[in-house]
Amino acid sequence: MRRYLVVANQTVVSRELRAHIAGRLRGEDCRFHVIVPATPVPQNGIWTHGRACADARERLDEALKHLADLGADASGEVGDASPLAAIADSLRNGPYDAIILATLPPGRSAWLRQDLPSRVARRFALPVEHVVARSG
Repeated sequence: MRRYLVVANQTVVSRELRAHIAGRLRGEDCRFHVIVPATPVPQNGIWTHGRACADARERLDEALKHLADLGADASGEVGDASPLAAIADSLRNGPYDAIILATLPPGRSAWLRQDLPSRVARRFALPVEHVVARSG
């Protein structure tokens, strides 16, 4: 059974990510663990750590419901605000075969401005499947 680590924030419930996971489910026996980093999304120029965690939990719960509807064996957690730290934390708890990283499109994605897909691939030496979602 292949194990996928899914990392997404605003895009965790996107149509594109669900379609990507559905494709994996059609092609092989697999399991997913979803991490939603508690990355702050400023509203009105302010944010709090508590609000970032609560927002991430809401998105995670909705994503796990969608994955259950697809028939996916999925678990999840709210991770560190830094996606790299969140991935490192999760990798300590078990091996994965690949990382599925979902971002907003270029120009809107802070993760792409940080070159996160390449940084994740270099740091963790796992295949990275990058999914670009049109909206969060």
